[in-house]
Amino acid sequence: MNKDYYKILGVEKNASQDEIKKAFRKLAHEHHPDKQGGNDAKFKEASEAYSTLGDEKKRTQYDQFGGNMGGMGGGGQGGFNSQDFGGFDFSGFQGGFGGQNVEFDLGDIFSTFFGGGRVRKGKSVRVDVDLTFKESIFGVEKEVRAGGNSKLTIKIPAGVENGTTLRVSGRGEPLEGGHPGDLHVHIFVSPDPRFKKQGMNIVTDAKIPLSMSLLGGDHSIATLDGDMTLKIPERITNGEVLRVKGKGVPDERGRRGDLYVRIVVDLSKKLTRDARKHIEELKKEGF
Repeated sequence: MNKDYYKILGVEKNASQDEIKKAFRKLAHEHHPDKQGGNDAKFKEASEAYSTLGDEKKRTQYDQFGGNMGGMGGGGQGGFNSQDFGGFDFSGFQGGFGGQNVEFDLGDIFSTFFGGGRVRKGKSVRVDVDLTFKESIFGVEKEVRAGGNSKLTIKIPAGVENGTTLRVSGRGEPLEGGHPGDLHVHIFVSPDPRFKKQGMNIVTDAKIPLSMSLLGGDHSIATLDGDMTLKIPERITNGEVLRVKGKGVPDERGRRGDLYVRIVVDLSKKLTRDARKHIEELKKEGF
């Protein structure tokens, strides 16, 4: 009995190759037997349909002759040919679909498609790790609880972003007769009200009095390496930015970005009678 590959994939006969590929991705994600609720038969059926419709030459023959294609279709007895998959990029399965992690890999797909012995994989384990802003900038080692309730020390790289998920292969739930799953470490970075990260650079504010904005002077500022004295030039204006080299985010070679200091002139203080008098005199001089 001939199979309707278009119906299996849920696409029209005039569907584009991109639509066929997307349909197969969706079905493979939904029916993969390693997933809870997966369906091995439907997964193989979708793979068979895609091996034909995903190849322009085989699709043309299928449209002409239906399922009477001998060894050209997905159910043929020939050896493996990379063209049987129509150039499908399986790398998408590794990264998941729509931002979701999918617990199968390329080996699972090939072994399932050809009916070989599939090595099953244990469940993935997710752990959340909280970092301070400084820890996220310089990197840190954290002890987490991995699969099988074991403890594991992992190295968090410098410059890691909030929301990043790090994958540690083989440290998820163990599975008898199969491979252990993976450990997914989800990073949460606590904000620091003093600093903001912009690529390899750090941005901070320095609030200075009006007198220092006019006359300049030394001002203490906080950096990720501790407090330091910043030289404020005279006649600096509100909103100007000063750069401190090498006080930003380190890269893998040990080089660092810069610290950018935005000047905020503090006008919140209440003027005394004498201060107002002096300012009135400056006003007369054009200041």
